[in-house]
Amino acid sequence: MENRPPLPPFTRESAIQKIRLAEDAWNSRDPARVVLAYSPDTRWRNRAEFPVGREQARAFLERKWARELDYRLIKELWAFAGNRIAVRFAYEWHDDSGHWFRSYGNENWEFDEQGLMTHRHASINDLPIPESERKYFWPLGRRPDDHPGLSELGL
Repeated sequence: MENRPPLPPFTRESAIQKIRLAEDAWNSRDPARVVLAYSPDTRWRNRAEFPVGREQARAFLERKWARELDYRLIKELWAFAGNRIAVRFAYEWHDDSGHWFRSYGNENWEFDEQGLMTHRHASINDLPIPESERKYFWPLGRRPDDHPGLSELGL
């Protein structure tokens, strides 16, 4: 089985690196790419959905990004220990009617020895925002290294 570094047990630096790799993948909005970071038997809780395995996770992400348009995400370390990482995040998106949202949440992650995520538990709240309150303006894809993070943006 292929390793997905950084591997547990995590240090502060390797946890931050793992988080940025996850953020970059999710900002690609490519379900086939994203699910490769998860174990074949990964278990998720995302709002009221409970995907199990890469195929269900991929289908979930396809539905998500068909609905959440112009999706841009920032993740930040909250805590880590051993093979677990807790993150907080916020992402901006709009629906097909042009209504903008900022979705805030927390995720708890658990990894196997190969660095694949076996468990992802997400709690998310959506806040409708006027387009004038958007804070994420980079071109779709990876957040530029010089773009402020959540703390710098006051989120």
